[in-house]
Amino acid sequence: MLKTLYTRLSLGLFVLLLAIGLLYTVISLYTLREYSASVNQALHRDLAENLVNDQHLVRDGQLDRSALEALFALYMTINPSLEIYLLDLEGTIRSYSADPAQINRERVSLAPIHRLLEDPSHYPVLGDDPRSQARQKVFSVTPVPSADAPEGYLYVVLRGEEYDAADQVARSAQRLTMGMWALLVSLAVAMMAGLTLFRLLTRRLRALTRLVADFESSGMRQTPTATWRDKRPVVRDEIDYLGVAFDDMATRIASQIEQLTEKDAQRRQLVAQVSHDLRTPLASMQGYIESLKLRRDRLSPDEQDRFLDIALKEGRRLSRLVDELFELAALEAREKQPMPEPFPLAELVNDVVQKHSQAAQERALTLTLSGDPALPTTYADLAMTERVLDNLISNAIAYSPAGGNIKVIVGHTDGQPEVHVQDNGPGIAPKDLPHIFEPFYRGDVSGSTGHAGLGLAIARRIMTLQGGDIQVTNLTTGGASFCLRLPAHSPRKA
Repeated sequence: MLKTLYTRLSLGLFVLLLAIGLLYTVISLYTLREYSASVNQALHRDLAENLVNDQHLVRDGQLDRSALEALFALYMTINPSLEIYLLDLEGTIRSYSADPAQINRERVSLAPIHRLLEDPSHYPVLGDDPRSQARQKVFSVTPVPSADAPEGYLYVVLRGEEYDAADQVARSAQRLTMGMWALLVSLAVAMMAGLTLFRLLTRRLRALTRLVADFESSGMRQTPTATWRDKRPVVRDEIDYLGVAFDDMATRIASQIEQLTEKDAQRRQLVAQVSHDLRTPLASMQGYIESLKLRRDRLSPDEQDRFLDIALKEGRRLSRLVDELFELAALEAREKQPMPEPFPLAELVNDVVQKHSQAAQERALTLTLSGDPALPTTYADLAMTERVLDNLISNAIAYSPAGGNIKVIVGHTDGQPEVHVQDNGPGIAPKDLPHIFEPFYRGDVSGSTGHAGLGLAIARRIMTLQGGDIQVTNLTTGGASFCLRLPAHSPRKA
């Protein structure tokens, strides 16, 4: 029930409006009470003075006690809401029109009396209520017998106890009813307006939630067909920004899942290929050794040596394949990082060519080096670059026919050093070219080089880590051409 944002906002709005309504009611009642007291005191400001004049309480400059007693009795009968007290100059109560049993004070404070006499327009001024030790009420007051020669004060409480009791009975129900109706109507109107506003504000959030739910239900493998950008081409607020960010995130997630799926398929294929390529030399080596053990007494020394040479050759092949596998794994995991340094590429290429000259001669191949020796200084890992060159030249020697030519050409394009290794072998089938650098990829070896090792995959990974590149093309004259491009400068640090 409370899980949706709309419901939580609605509940929060209701609680907020309820608190505001109650606070408004309390403030309104208090303000109304103060206003009522001010109006009452303003209307009866001169009541005490008028009582003195109308009832002839002062005769010959003296207060007429009998007239005062008559006044007390009259107002106790016709207007019990007024309470009349006679005070002396110290504020002590001398006589009054109230029930003696209800008088709880012997004197009242003169400070409110002096304040009202000094500024009759200041409302409301509250004075002590003789019926209570704590309560204060609005009043009217006048000096008696006169302001010039005062002997005391006629102190009239305008809202006496009888008035409070009647007012409470008459108004409590009415105030409660009016207050409740006002509160309910205000809450209803504000709630409807708030819910409508929240509905409008959360409409786009609900649309975004549906996009997320649809993407999740699709297994996060497909980019949502209806994107947030289609609905809101212009970003105007945080919700639009969140929607655009979700579009980008969904695209990346779908792409990454697709890549992971492809990587998983490649991993399975790689495991199968590794198992096959490891099993082949291992089975061959095991077969020759078992044959040698079982037939040693029937084999001539030459045949025994031939069996051992074959087993040793397969063992070396297996060892080389395992080493390449570990090397590729280290490069893929970035455990083996290049340590670039500036060096003359032409000198390194010359050393590598000299190193492979003997192997080329043994296969009746011509290995030549040409190009511009004044190359820009190369910035790369010397050992890794030599490893790539060794692999390319070794492959060229292995797949070139006897009497063929292998050309190693150095140069540069736009200041970037390049090395081309070209042979005149059968070349690479066009359908195999995009996959030639994949680990254990086997092309159609009929009329093409194909490959079953990891050397080219290692070379591509090394060049990527160094910020360089390696590409392969078929020559129009026949054979394959591998192009090695290396950086001439260290990459700028961000």
